[in-house]
Amino acid sequence: MEEDDLTKLSSKIQELGDIELAALLCLITEEHCIIQAESAELENVERELRLICTRTFGLNCAVLECDEQTTLDDFGSGILADDWKGEGDGSVFAKAEVLRKGDDSFFSSTTRGGAVMPAQDENQRGKIANVVVAKNLNVTSNQVQIQALELMRGKRIFTRTAVQITPTRFLFVALLPTDKGPRLVQHLNDHLSISHTHTMEDGLSNLEGRIREKRISSDISSANSVIRSPPATPMFGKGSSMFTDALFSKDDIDSLLQSSSKVRMSPDVRGYLHDIVVFLRMHRAVAGGISALATRHFHALARALAPLHGIDYIPPSLVALAARKIYPHRIIITTPENERSTQWGSNVEAVAALLDGITVEDIIEEVLVNVEPPL
Repeated sequence: MEEDDLTKLSSKIQELGDIELAALLCLITEEHCIIQAESAELENVERELRLICTRTFGLNCAVLECDEQTTLDDFGSGILADDWKGEGDGSVFAKAEVLRKGDDSFFSSTTRGGAVMPAQDENQRGKIANVVVAKNLNVTSNQVQIQALELMRGKRIFTRTAVQITPTRFLFVALLPTDKGPRLVQHLNDHLSISHTHTMEDGLSNLEGRIREKRISSDISSANSVIRSPPATPMFGKGSSMFTDALFSKDDIDSLLQSSSKVRMSPDVRGYLHDIVVFLRMHRAVAGGISALATRHFHALARALAPLHGIDYIPPSLVALAARKIYPHRIIITTPENERSTQWGSNVEAVAALLDGITVEDIIEEVLVNVEPPL
């Protein structure tokens, strides 16, 4: 990658907000995430995610509004993109290419394995969106959550009439409230790589910018009051201008992914990472331990963070940062009755007093303090 390209990419990364960075990390690691916010802010965060998909990454987005009555059919139809998408990875990057190919593109399509299959009628062929935002997924039934897990693991979903395959560039976001609701099903929760809690202080830069643009556009329209006829042939549908002006191109994401695969991790830093895992596993307030999948996500995130900081190695500080994003949604705080020291005589009341008020963040910070980083 050219030095000028690295400089441009670095300047783009510096412009990103917190939710954009979370999405970028997931696209680099090819994993999925949880975004949390207060219930009153969920609607605005959802709108921000829509704008991030189109403006920042040039990807289409589907938002699935979940509740206790959400069915498997609702889930299957809710993850399909609203706008038309081309072949290949299903993103808008492929859309223009398909249109350039002409009518031949509609007579055959290629599967991931390279086999040519007869094309289906466009009305019968839905397309899974590049980014699926499942709002309030935690309140749905176990069957729906397992379906979401199968979508992420198998890269496809079986409906009553067809098999839908995810695009190459695919991100699943569980948008959850921080202040209420049950936990996700354990295996689904563990399969989501990172979690990020958005606060009002962090702002919603894309949504705020969009509101400013609409206000300016409204003022200009009021001043000019010119009636314009619509174009004879529409482009790609709603929001097409956002798609063409995406901040990060497909090549940018591929470059970051390639850079993360070349990141070096010294034996000392690798040992530091595994010490954090062991200390978390053995912490007296943690119930259920730490899964091997979480450790794999821990490694991947630490590697992905390095190119975002313009380096090709992993320092201890990035390992600590990765731990703060990988484990908050995974750790379950034990009850006083199940705390391991009660098995050899500890007083339950004393243990309850010790655990009173402790949070997942407290546990992670305590471990990071106790595990000595390499020099």
